[in-house]
Amino acid sequence: MGALTPARGPKQPQQERSRATRLKLLEAAISCLAERGWSGSTVAVVAERAGVSRGAAQHHFRTREDLFTAAVEHVAEKRQSAVAAVAHKLPPAGSVARTWVIVEELVGLYTGPLFRAALHLWVAASDEEPLRDRVTALEARVGREAHRTAVALLDADESAPGVRETVQGLLDMARGLGLANLLTDDSARRAKVVEEWAKIIDDLLSR
Repeated sequence: MGALTPARGPKQPQQERSRATRLKLLEAAISCLAERGWSGSTVAVVAERAGVSRGAAQHHFRTREDLFTAAVEHVAEKRQSAVAAVAHKLPPAGSVARTWVIVEELVGLYTGPLFRAALHLWVAASDEEPLRDRVTALEARVGREAHRTAVALLDADESAPGVRETVQGLLDMARGLGLANLLTDDSARRAKVVEEWAKIIDDLLSR
């Protein structure tokens, strides 16, 4: 008879379970922050939504500030990766449709649940100094990554006059559209703005 291979028990290895619990907490934190705002998003509320104990939540994140800054960073990275992945399915180079898809995806960075959750975190950070430092650093990093992604997707030469400023203006515009979308469904107006910005970007890059 060959050597017996020990059967794996029903439980996952501790490290895998720990990663899964952390992920549940991060995603539950984003949902709570987007729906309830900062004041309504306690560690206990997040733990309940994630289906874990409060003790397990505090094992992963010592404070509420730790939990929510990590959560926003997690989803920011995930959304950024999704936008970067668009590069593999873009229309041919030089077409207006290609630029439109890129602009639409960049605007999507600021019109989804991530932006809504991040906004609640920014408002809270304006009144809480320890949180402010973390959120300021996080926002600066996310902003730099968004800019780098935009430049790469557009294949923009930032040494050309006005290109860097226009790309940054595109991202600032996208943030403004995200704010407008918080209170009402702004999708119809947003579609027209995206179309015009795609034309602006095409015109600039073709000079």
